[in-house]
Amino acid sequence: MSTSSKALGQTLRRYSNSAKRPIYLAWLMSLLSTLLFIAQSWLLAKMFAHWLYAFAHEQAIDPSVFTNLLPWLIACLLLRPVFNFVKEKLAFNAGLQASKHLRQTVLSKIEQLGTARYQYGSDGSLASSVIEQADALQGYVSRFYLQRLIIVTTPIVLLIATASQSLMAAMILLLTAPLVPIFMILIGHATARKSREQFAAMAQLSGRFLDWLRGTATLQRLQAVDMARDDIELASDAYRKRTMSVLKIAFLNTAALELLGALSIALIAVYLGFGLVGILPWQKNVVPVAYQAALFILLLAPEFYAPLRQLGADYHVKAQAEGAIERLLPILEFNCIHTTEDSQLFTPTASPKLTFYDVSVKANERIQLAPLSFSVNHGESVAIIGESGSGKSTLLQILLGFCRYQGDIKVNGQDFANINHEQFRTQIAYLSQQTMLLPMSIADNLRLVNADVTDNELWQVLAKVGLKGLIERLPNGLATMLGERGSGLSGGQQRRLAIAQLLLQNSYFWLLDEPTEHLDLDTKTEINTLLQQVTQGKTVLWVTHDAHTLTWLDRHIQLTPQHTLGGQNGK
Repeated sequence: MSTSSKALGQTLRRYSNSAKRPIYLAWLMSLLSTLLFIAQSWLLAKMFAHWLYAFAHEQAIDPSVFTNLLPWLIACLLLRPVFNFVKEKLAFNAGLQASKHLRQTVLSKIEQLGTARYQYGSDGSLASSVIEQADALQGYVSRFYLQRLIIVTTPIVLLIATASQSLMAAMILLLTAPLVPIFMILIGHATARKSREQFAAMAQLSGRFLDWLRGTATLQRLQAVDMARDDIELASDAYRKRTMSVLKIAFLNTAALELLGALSIALIAVYLGFGLVGILPWQKNVVPVAYQAALFILLLAPEFYAPLRQLGADYHVKAQAEGAIERLLPILEFNCIHTTEDSQLFTPTASPKLTFYDVSVKANERIQLAPLSFSVNHGESVAIIGESGSGKSTLLQILLGFCRYQGDIKVNGQDFANINHEQFRTQIAYLSQQTMLLPMSIADNLRLVNADVTDNELWQVLAKVGLKGLIERLPNGLATMLGERGSGLSGGQQRRLAIAQLLLQNSYFWLLDEPTEHLDLDTKTEINTLLQQVTQGKTVLWVTHDAHTLTWLDRHIQLTPQHTLGGQNGK
């Protein structure tokens, strides 16, 4: 078994075990239902055997046999559905409990990832992971995981009951039973591959749909709605085809298992039938199994194979769960730098000094940041330059406390590993490529970083970023409502509002992750000039792949595609 397969199995077991109690109770209900079925089959066989014996010997039927057995038979017929209902209810709740646990874990991990979540997919893809892929665990726990326990007890109990009447019939059951798991495994491998493709298509469809939906206004202005519709249609069709492929294999699996079960039951019936008429080749003129025992075994045989067939039919549920967990595994395996009781608070009174010594990051069997060493002095503005994959964003994620690293980092001489990272994060003014504004009023967006600021302070900071005149002209002023992601303002205006948020933090340490990447040249120049003004005296790390317009920065640090470190003065 490969390492990834082991990781998948361990992850499935870990989250399934979170619902262990209701699953074991459901297993107990199944066992009680099986014992009742054995009693029910014995009662039916005894009643029909008495009727047949009386008919064959032309004797009167003894009513006491039926009156004595009928109440017990009715009790079995009534109690079995009750036990099965309780079993299904417990299994369903167990599945909900396990999927809820997984969903909460995924949401917690995404929260811990912070801005690093984009390396695991778009918002639409992550939403699909939280909703669709977490739900796959529910079917796995309530069906396959429970059925795996049921096949341990139900066939054994029925085999013992069969062996008490006929060892040969029990031997036939024992020899034919392994055929079902063999076909289940053979077909299941194809199902697992198709399920992984299906979840990938679902994540892609979710991501595309959300991206197009967010850009509806732009699409309408550019008259590109038809293009978006065609793109979503193609993605939907790809998902439909993959879903039908999974269903086709699932139906094939069910048909094969039903055929095997029917052939096995037919083999039992042939043996018992030939035995009753005494024409078995090795036992001619001998009835090895009496009619009552034969009928009893025939009634048990379908139930013997039923759990095995059900496990085989549910094997595609396991494959779907594995496909879902495989998609979620990178997120589930993420470990942020946890704050401990020994973590020290960091409250700078001036712009901090940073020292990196031999800092590197390795994750998912690849180097995300090769060892590097550099320092940033108090109040120095430095550009981190490099192509995609050189580790620029990883460097920022380290300082935000979202990425584990090897090496040593000092902040004002204090060991970064021992700092309370949650508290340190509040001391950082972070500006990413995407402006994070919520669908609420301008004032409420600004107060997200500092709830105690007054309206007068808001106007002051808006004046610094050049938005005061614009917002004063709006009918509702600071109470003007923004749409999702700040729609209602232009890209440059959204950037200025985000910078106003950071000014309200009054931070001495600024991290800028390509903040002008998606802006036109004129707006980019304006934002660069604004950032130069508002970061005077601050310690600034500006991540970019092109710093030729950032001549005001004190120094450039170049990360090459080979992750080697070079440095040059930018002034």
